[in-house]
Amino acid sequence: MVETGTLATQPRVWPVGALCRAIADALESRFNPVAVAGEITGFSRAASGHCYFSLKDASGQLRCAMFRRAASLLDFVPRDGEKVEVRGRLGVYEPRGELQLIVESLTRAGQGSLFEQFLLLKARLEAQGLFDAARKRPLPTMPRSIGVVTSLGAAALHDVVSALQRRVPHIPVLLSPASVQGEGAPRELVQALKALYALAEDASSPRPIDVILLVRGGGSMEDLWAFNDEQLAHTIASSPVPIISGVGHETDFTIADFVADLRAPTPTAAAELVSASTESYQRALQDTEARLRLSLTRYLQREAQQVDHLAARIGRPTLAMARQRAQLATLQQSMSHALRADVQRRQSTLAMLQQNFPRATQQALQRLHESCGRSELRLKALDPARVLQRGYAWLTQEDGHPVTGIKQVRTGQHLVATLADGAVDLQVQGKRAN
Repeated sequence: MVETGTLATQPRVWPVGALCRAIADALESRFNPVAVAGEITGFSRAASGHCYFSLKDASGQLRCAMFRRAASLLDFVPRDGEKVEVRGRLGVYEPRGELQLIVESLTRAGQGSLFEQFLLLKARLEAQGLFDAARKRPLPTMPRSIGVVTSLGAAALHDVVSALQRRVPHIPVLLSPASVQGEGAPRELVQALKALYALAEDASSPRPIDVILLVRGGGSMEDLWAFNDEQLAHTIASSPVPIISGVGHETDFTIADFVADLRAPTPTAAAELVSASTESYQRALQDTEARLRLSLTRYLQREAQQVDHLAARIGRPTLAMARQRAQLATLQQSMSHALRADVQRRQSTLAMLQQNFPRATQQALQRLHESCGRSELRLKALDPARVLQRGYAWLTQEDGHPVTGIKQVRTGQHLVATLADGAVDLQVQGKRAN
């Protein structure tokens, strides 16, 4: 027997693969990116160029995978027993359900100060709510104008402009140039964004900016450090329009990515996110045109049928009159039948009443006679003379007032006692109380 309370606490039954994916998503949103320090053990390099090893310390061990692209950037050969600092993303290897760290960079211990600064700034801004999903805004479906912030000499600018020109050549693109690397880059990026904000808020502009792309090509953490600036993060958060961050490659993460309304894996992908291709618009217009034509055709067909029906009724009124005459005859016949049936029903009721009236009258008179007899008996039972016949007397004063107690009489007073067959005059000799 199962209790109700036990049923309420039964855990959800997960498919294995779905649970592994849910755990991976939770790790992605909660921890990544992460930096881990430990000692290499079990290092191996596969023929594909991917590297596999574990990081361990005195209290734990973590499996790691470093793919060929990241491994090709190493400036030393990792060895077992070597203490290192790695940067990467926690995930789940779903075929075996194993926790693993996808390593994006690996340095000898003591070289991870930049990433430590990144994590401290990330935690501080996250506590201030700059990464909250509630403040992220949806992208416009068809922007009136697109703003771009990047360097004039960056390859990212060419990629973005090429993608926009190919997909939406009719939408204006406004470039606000800024350095994307170096000591003064954060300040220039802030100024470039604010210049676009002013254009976005200009009510007199016929085609104001509806979305901004903040883009840069890939590079090392030092190359992308300008996008980990705290003032830049607050400037992005204050944007009046949605901002897409397309900084670095898919595996690169910056503070700007977390603050922006949407992160794109590459600058080209950022451009594609705000530029549905002209062909897609043409297909949508063609589909809409086809639906309108079909709807219009069906509407005209229905209306034509209605016109034909009305024309037939107007052109041959004799048919309508014949139908109405037939309907009138049917109603007249139904009314006559109903009247005859009602008269017959009433006649039957009257005959039944005539047949039952004498018997009902006799029964009513008998009931009245019996009731009168019972009333007469009750009246006789209440007759005072009957009481006097049993030996009682009715005592009154000389003026006829009844005497019911000794307080009403006095010694020597004359009274009258009425008996069943006459009256007796009395005189009070004395009084005795019970």
